[in-house]
Amino acid sequence: MQTRASRSDSQQNRPVSSVANLEFPVRTASVCRTTGETDVQVSLTIDGQGDCKANTGIPFLDHMLHQIASHGLIDLDVRAKGDLEIDDHHTNEDVGITLGMALHQALGDRKGIVRFGHFLAPLDEALVQVCLDFSGRPHLSYGLEIPTQRVGTYDTQLVREFFAAVVNHSQMTLHIRQLEGINSHHIIEAAFKAFARAIRMATEVDPRRAHMIPSSKGVI
Repeated sequence: MQTRASRSDSQQNRPVSSVANLEFPVRTASVCRTTGETDVQVSLTIDGQGDCKANTGIPFLDHMLHQIASHGLIDLDVRAKGDLEIDDHHTNEDVGITLGMALHQALGDRKGIVRFGHFLAPLDEALVQVCLDFSGRPHLSYGLEIPTQRVGTYDTQLVREFFAAVVNHSQMTLHIRQLEGINSHHIIEAAFKAFARAIRMATEVDPRRAHMIPSSKGVI
């Protein structure tokens, strides 16, 4: 008698796929972007260990870049020089632009990736949800309500500018929703952690279509 837990002979003979057995190139990129306002260099490896070197001249931004690397398991090296004597805006935005360009370059045609990612990150009283799609169609839906104008010396309006820059140049769709939160630092950091984990999910190799572009159109 065959039990409900046993498999048929045809099921038992099916080949088993494993990501570990797939030959997949290391996804890495280095981008330098120089303007009259900033000089930014970003190197990253998507399939990394979470190592991070960040020196942008903006301490809070460096702290958030460490969150992306650590929780996204991306090896990240970001160096920037900018017109900080004016304010942090240009450097903050151009770091986002260059990071987005590096992500776009490292992912190439998006072949083999899961493509979609989501995460719900708590940080004490703050709770932030991020959903993203490496769709080739840039779009940002931004729902953070940060109660203070500054965290330390960092202008909290620049959080949206950073994400907009990454979105436009990596060509991703990104939705950020704040469910809870009253502390500005906690809200922002929860958003970056959720963003990192969503990227990690979306860029994982899907063993069922590791050599296929994840779109019914056949192109992203």
